[in-house]
Amino acid sequence: MRSSTATVCVITVLTAWLLAGCAEPHGLRVIGPAVSPSIPAGPVYMADDEGRPVKRPDSFVLNESTMVSGLHWTDWGGPTAEATGDLRGTWCVPGCTDKPYRVKVTLSGVQRQEAHAYYSRAGVVAPELRGAKAAELGRVSLHTPEF
Repeated sequence: MRSSTATVCVITVLTAWLLAGCAEPHGLRVIGPAVSPSIPAGPVYMADDEGRPVKRPDSFVLNESTMVSGLHWTDWGGPTAEATGDLRGTWCVPGCTDKPYRVKVTLSGVQRQEAHAYYSRAGVVAPELRGAKAAELGRVSLHTPEF
């Protein structure tokens, strides 16, 4: 009985020693660059009001009472798209009807669908926007087609 207990102890110690020999003395060491999130291959679009894919739209509706227009895109197709333009809405009448607010628009949240990708969020920044309205327009969910 004593020799079988001794054998089990020796096998356990040897197994632990062999397994420990497979690791680095200071823990696991990873060599090489970290895997970074890939940018979707192929074109990136924004869905228009009818769900059709569009690139660099001149204008689009943010919600039922707000739209941006006169957009001039400086970047498109990467993780973000950026433009400047005009903001109008029923909530700012009459002030922004005659003189729309100048805004910076950023699209983000690229979602891959089939062979295309779509921006899923928009953010609008303007000096005139404050408080709840600035927060509301700072992060707007965009329609993305369902396949």
